Amino acid sequence: MHSVAVIVQPGFAPFEFGLACEAFGLDRSDDGIPNFDFRICAAEPGLVPSNLGFSITVDRDLSAAEDADLVVVTPVQKEQWRQIDTRIAGVVRRAAERNAWLLSVCSGSFVLAAAGVLDGRSATTHWRYADTMARMYPEVTVDPDVLYVQDGKIITSAGTAAGLDACLHLLRQEIGAEAANIVARRMVVAPQRDGGQAQFIAKPIPEAASLSLAPVTDWMLQNLRRDLTVEQLAARAHMSPRTFARRFRADMGTTPAAWLNRQRVLHAQRLLEQTDLGLDRIADECGFGSAAVLRQNFARTLDTTPTAYRARFACVPASASAA
Repeated sequence: MHSVAVIVQPGFAPFEFGLACEAFGLDRSDDGIPNFDFRICAAEPGLVPSNLGFSITVDRDLSAAEDADLVVVTPVQKEQWRQIDTRIAGVVRRAAERNAWLLSVCSGSFVLAAAGVLDGRSATTHWRYADTMARMYPEVTVDPDVLYVQDGKIITSAGTAAGLDACLHLLRQEIGAEAANIVARRMVVAPQRDGGQAQFIAKPIPEAASLSLAPVTDWMLQNLRRDLTVEQLAARAHMSPRTFARRFRADMGTTPAAWLNRQRVLHAQRLLEQTDLGLDRIADECGFGSAAVLRQNFARTLDTTPTAYRARFACVPASASAA
């Protein structure tokens, strides 16, 4: 991925627009992060009003998105949902046809749906709009409980900050896990949040509850090689296994096993990038036990193999034992 085009429309949301600029538009070459050919475009260049009473000047028209490797669609206002600009819908369709990346933030998914590129696919949007999207586009499988959905090379995200999760998810695939972590650290955000937007529908997660599990999750990260059970973890948290499992899901948005598995895959990604260790050694270091189990989890989580991942993102030459 070399070029990124962000499409803005009248009534755009400044925060969601800004996070796309933050993720893909800043020069981070001092940190060893590749720069993208970053473009901002609109159907009508000139002053484009935001939804907060100020405007930005956009110099480029939609032709700037016609050859971009990634096209980002920012949110649109409710009154625009049934009247999507056909020019923008056309750009989106052509991007899908040439197998470019497409990423929508929040209600930007309505633009992708109107363009027809989500037909037969899974997608998400802000939880407040999910039912409306499902009614308007019954051919789209709308998941209201996740932060983002990737289906092929199309990524749709939930509301506001979930767009940043989606951007970091895409960066992990394009520049590697460690480089994406550097970007996240620069932005002072978590490289990857577990769980989904279902956590935020009723009420935010209480900070005290999340902090109560911090010693346990820290210990889990330090002991990835061990065969960790809910019973062991519950004992460290001074809870019954049933209470611990319920509290963990409430705080983290997923099960202890799923969270642990994701951390093991992330550690495997780092080892593949930064070392020339063989797959059996990496599997042992991460707690997968064998290269076969590592491959299974890697494929299920990242839809690629450890060897292919290393070939793409390795910072050191791979030894013959890593094959």
